[in-house]
Amino acid sequence: MPVDYDLKGKVIVLTGAASGIGYETSLLLARQGAHLSVADVNEAALKEKAAEIEKVSTGKVIYTTVDVRKDDQVNAWIAKTVEKFGKLDGAVNLAGVVPKVINKERVEDLNNEDWHFVLDVNLHGVMHCMRAQLQNMNEKGSLVNAASICGVIGFPKNAAYTASKHAVIGLSRTAAKEVGDREIRVNCIAPGLIDGPMQQASVKARGGEQVWKQQIMRRGTPQEVGALIAWLLCDDTQYITGTVQIIDGGWVC
Repeated sequence: MPVDYDLKGKVIVLTGAASGIGYETSLLLARQGAHLSVADVNEAALKEKAAEIEKVSTGKVIYTTVDVRKDDQVNAWIAKTVEKFGKLDGAVNLAGVVPKVINKERVEDLNNEDWHFVLDVNLHGVMHCMRAQLQNMNEKGSLVNAASICGVIGFPKNAAYTASKHAVIGLSRTAAKEVGDREIRVNCIAPGLIDGPMQQASVKARGGEQVWKQQIMRRGTPQEVGALIAWLLCDDTQYITGTVQIIDGGWVC
């Protein structure tokens, strides 16, 4: 029997909605009655996925093409959302990238272009979103950022991505301490091997799976991550903030 997260009427913004975890999370939130403002940098894919999200929604859905590296686009998206719905109750920042070169470069061999590309999306993009979201979020709101198990342990030959996700955790925990007086929660999710485009690229670069490092010997699903995000957004978790919720099949336990 599906779990009821009681998100009816909540206004939630979400980046990375055109694929993977972002798309599946959007579907779940839409079915739970949330009003959604979804964003992605891929305009064509976003338009297609937004139509699918709208089909299952019991609330309202709007979509906006946003490059999170550009704060003017982020600010305009959040302003558009608040103008449309009159409030902001929750935010999910999932937009992210992996390096163009995976599992090859040690720290002493890092490429400046690749390093800045990853940090610009994974860290600066999250900061741009958080800043605009927190400026507009209601009291007792909830903000969820995508970290990774790469944000809690080191991964050789993956320095840019690992550094970006460690930084997202630090940024999120700092924000949690700053907005607690408004009873706004800020938490991170830290997925391990999850089915989706990003994981497929990683497997191809590494030449195989790494499920042997886990206790549960399979990839996770985007739907499982979406359920964790929905839980963090709902009112049942009003006393949970500043945490990193690891969902990795037991990789780092």
